[in-house]
Parts: sequence; C-alpha cells; structure tokens
Amino acid sequence: MLGADSGQSTHMLSRFCCVFPRAAGLALALIVTATGIGHAQQNGRPILHGQHWVAITGKPLGASAGAMTFQRGGNAVDAAAAMLAATSTMWDTLGWGGETQALIYNPKTGKVVGINALGVAPTGATPEFFRDQGMQYPPEFGPLAAVTPGTPGGLMVMVAEYGKLSLAEVLAPAIEMAGGYPIEQSQADNIERRRDVLQRWPDSTRVFLPHLDAEDESARAAPRAGEIFRQPELKATLEKLVETERAALDAGKSRKQAIYAAYDRFYKGDIAEEIVRATREHGGLFTLQDLADWEVRIEQPVSTNYRGVEVYKLTTWTQGPVLLQALNILEGFDLNAMGYNSTRYIHTLYQAMNLSFADRDFYYGDPYMPPAEPIHGLLSKDYAAERRKLIVPERNLTDLKPGDPYPFQGESNPFELLRRAWTPVPPEAEAAGVEGFQQASLMTHEQGFKAGTTSIQAADAEGWVVSVTPSGGWIPAFIAGRSGIGLSQRMQSFVLDEALNPYNVVAPGKRPRVTLTPSLALKDGKPLIAFSVQGGDTQDQNLLQFFLNMIDFGMNVQQAAEGRGHVLSYQMQSSFGAHQAEPGRLQVPDRLLPYSIDQLRRMGYDVEVVERVYNPTTAIWFDHETGTMQGGASDYGEDYGIAW
Repeated sequence: MLGADSGQSTHMLSRFCCVFPRAAGLALALIVTATGIGHAQQNGRPILHGQHWVAITGKPLGASAGAMTFQRGGNAVDAAAAMLAATSTMWDTLGWGGETQALIYNPKTGKVVGINALGVAPTGATPEFFRDQGMQYPPEFGPLAAVTPGTPGGLMVMVAEYGKLSLAEVLAPAIEMAGGYPIEQSQADNIERRRDVLQRWPDSTRVFLPHLDAEDESARAAPRAGEIFRQPELKATLEKLVETERAALDAGKSRKQAIYAAYDRFYKGDIAEEIVRATREHGGLFTLQDLADWEVRIEQPVSTNYRGVEVYKLTTWTQGPVLLQALNILEGFDLNAMGYNSTRYIHTLYQAMNLSFADRDFYYGDPYMPPAEPIHGLLSKDYAAERRKLIVPERNLTDLKPGDPYPFQGESNPFELLRRAWTPVPPEAEAAGVEGFQQASLMTHEQGFKAGTTSIQAADAEGWVVSVTPSGGWIPAFIAGRSGIGLSQRMQSFVLDEALNPYNVVAPGKRPRVTLTPSLALKDGKPLIAFSVQGGDTQDQNLLQFFLNMIDFGMNVQQAAEGRGHVLSYQMQSSFGAHQAEPGRLQVPDRLLPYSIDQLRRMGYDVEVVERVYNPTTAIWFDHETGTMQGGASDYGEDYGIAW
C-alpha cells in the first residue's frame, strides 16, 4: 500500500520485479510490510475513545440520538434502537417499513444472540405471479417490491428483551425529528433526483415533495438542505405506539408487556389496517393476516474461529456466513508474509471471496422454510480445505462453481444437477415489465451492487455490545397511506428460477436472502470487535478486509475502518435489479503499486483504478488492557460516532 509519494522506491521495485519476477512476491512483502502499514496511519478521522459508552451510525444526528439515550440511562441496546429509529426517520437509505438485523452480546449470559427482523413475502407472491407481470425478478420499488415491515418489530423486541428504558424514552429523539428536523444536503438532493418516481404515489408525493408546483415543473420539489423537514403522519404513528405503551403501564403491565402491547398495535391493530389498505389500493399484495402472522425471531448466530478469534454472523437469510467461509479458506495462508496489498495477497483474497460468494449465490436462503441450507457443511474447516485447493496462484478463475458441502455434513446434494449447470453470470433480463411494475430501471448494476443502508454500533461499560445493519424503505419509498411508513424494497433480492438459487425462490411467508450483515468478534469469550458496513454486495468484502486489517496486519480500528487500501470484486451476482455479475472486474485504489496493477492484469483481472474504493465501515474495538473502548468510522461518507 505504497502511496504516490513513494517515488523512487516504487520505480526501483518495479524494475527489480521485472528483472527478477520470482522475487517479486518477497520484495513486495518486505517493502509493503515495512512501509505500507505506516503509511496507513494517516487517519482521516481520530479514534473515538470511550470509557462509559460508544455510539456510531450513518449520520451525525443519528449518533446524537444514541448519545442522548445513553445520557438518559439507557444501555447499548436502548442506544442502538434510538439510532435505528432516528436514521429510519431521516431515511438514511432505510425507512420505518424496512428490515433490521442485529447481533447482541449479552454480558449476563456471555452469549451472542441474533435478531431476525426481516419481513416476508406476502400472500400471492409466487414466481408465476411475477412472470405474469412480465418480470424476470420481483420489482425494484413500489408496493410489489415490499416484504412485510420488520424494523418496528425488531426495534421493539430488542428494547423489550434486552433494554432498560421505556419505548417512549427510546423513541423520543425520532418522534421529535418526525415533527421536524433540518434535512441534510445529501438526502434533500436524493429526494429531488427521485421525484419522478415519488410522484407516482400521492402519499409519497405529499411527504417528500412539499414544494411541488404543477405549473412550474422545473422548480425544485424536494426540501432544501437545512430546511425543516416535517413528517406529521409518521410522528402520529410513533406516538400511537407510545400511547399504547403508556396505557398498558397504567393498567399494571410490566415494561416488557407494555412494549409488546405497542408491537401488537403495529402488526394487528389500526396501524396494520392502514398499511394494508394503502398497499392493496396501489396494487400490493399484503393482507392483515400477513402482518399478524409475521414475527421477530431471536436466533443463534453462526460462527467460526480464525487464528484464535471467534467471529459471529447471522445465518443464511443474510450473506453473513460468506465472511466466515472466506476466513476458513484464508486461514490456510500466511497473509502477513505475503505483505499487505501485494499482488499475491490481493489475488488470494479475491479467489477466497470468489469461492465463498459462489456458494452464497447458490446455497443461501431462508432457513425457516424448505429446502434446508447446508450451513454445517458450508462452514466446515474440511470443506474450506477442499475449496482452498482450487485456488491457482498464477491466474484469476472466473468460472468457479458452487462447491458441494453436503458430504461434509454426511448428506447427498439434492440439487447436484442444478449445481453442475450453474453459471456465474445469470441470463440477461429480457422482460422489462409493464409500466407500474418497474424492474432494473432505477439503478445501474454498479449502483445496485453498492446499494447503501446504514450501520449501527453501540457498546457500554456494563458489557452490552450491539451491531446492526438495518435497511429497506429507502427513497423512492412507497409510503403506505396515512401511516407515514415507507415500505421495504427487498422483494427484488428473491429469484424466480431455482436454477439460479433453489433456496431463494420467492414464496409467500418466505424471507429473501439479504446482503445485510452485522458482525461481532470475541476473543477468550470477551467482546473484541463490533463491525458492520453499508453497501449491498460490497458489505462482506469490506468487512473481511477490515477484519484482516486488524487481525493480520495490526491496524488500529480507525485505520482499518477507513480501509484506504481496500479492493472490490464484482465477480459475485448482484442481489439487486437484474442480478448480474462481472467476473474478473476488480477495483483497486490508486495508491496500489503500478507493478501490482500490471501483474493483476496479466493474471486475467479487469483492473479499474479508482481514487478510493467504496468502504463506509463503522466499528468498535475493545481494549481489555485499559478497560476502554475505541470507535472507528470511515470518512468515506457521513458515518459518525460519539463516545464518553
């Protein structure tokens, strides 16, 4: 990771490697290990140091909501929920009707638990239904793109089961913001860019486009940066939840029971009725039973041990296990000896991701509906050893298929014929869909691949640690009537053809396999790192490199979060739009050695040099020697943290 200022050293190294190619790897390892990590210490932001608590999320105002909640006496779960509520109210690439997934370390039990608050496909959502609409995948936006709302339920379950405060206290910052807050530039401009789509739905138009002028179509319709953005209907919905909690408390119910009374009002009462009415009025499929039957699941996460560190992820309804699979493969290499961002390191990293993501694209799906995903085989160390043998040191492989993990859990593969016929690049989407049932029309492949959300990290002195990657309901969101709730767009992550992924075919009551992937790492049974990142299919690529930055290359949490040496592969299938892939495409930062760039191209990579690879990571590292916490937030975007 030598910068452009490395001057003569770079020139001499390039000449040396050309004359003595077999010595290239050693030369890179020696020079990059000696000078590259030192160069990485030029942080864009300082480390956050906290003794009592740390709160980090995607927006400064969101982090303030977390800090306010800690100051009210809340724990890390309360603070994480407050940040979730605030960023949902700010539409930070998510809304209240989206989905929430979290990992929580409970210091009382010493265990990590998972929160599965991902919505499900509604009644009538079948492959035949979408094909009849002229679609090759479910749509990108609108009522038919929505799974049942998950974030309200996920937030309330987290607070009820693991928090300390009332729902009223946790929602207070979000309720105040819904009454009006100064909107930031990026979101104000994003609304204006999406105005043509938002105008298709009267409720979205009313909320997002307060300055729409039918007589002057060229005039700005969205709020301006710094303008007070008001959402009175969302405020009323959140206040209904608080009112229900208060009535239950007044009736003698416990704190937990009162929060669950608010939960029931959202999913079984008048709020659910309005969401269903408005959605069906505009062609959606939700029924009252769909919302009433849905539930948050508290589940056991999956994990692997990498060089003595236990890494936890949510299971196959997310892409999280792909990071664990890649770590299992990479554990067989001495990455530090290769040298940070040497040609050999990048190639090895890419191929490990290549193998792991091929498995993701074929085997991952909802574990609560058949067929059962082969997660035990996928995470087997012996399976990783077999996959590792496929890595060719001299060239990129663009045609690797999913492996067969079933023998590693004592079973036969029920989809072996599909696996052998599987191709890394799915067929081009020929069906564009009729107007009103949009598909692959808003985002390019690149935009979909990096589709953002937000990330949340919170920790406190009691030992509670929370990592959350919520999403869904981003702009252009369909707002469901007078509820103020913007619905999810996650249906697009399903497939309609089992030849692409037999575990992720859309069906009523089923969860789509999402990209959202919080992470926790423990060492000797104690929290070591909480980390997550926004960015669609880039997430576990960036998280893998962040983790290796710290564990193998000794970076501090801020250096690792900024990840200025990260690379990005487009080899895997996108989870959005037309689900395309670009085998061999590799983005690298312009600080990479020219020699390495040339070598990667000779090895068959389509190398694209950019100023900086997309990487908005947030993280907390626990310093057990001092008993303090260190927070890091990439300076790539608007992620922000506060510590005390």
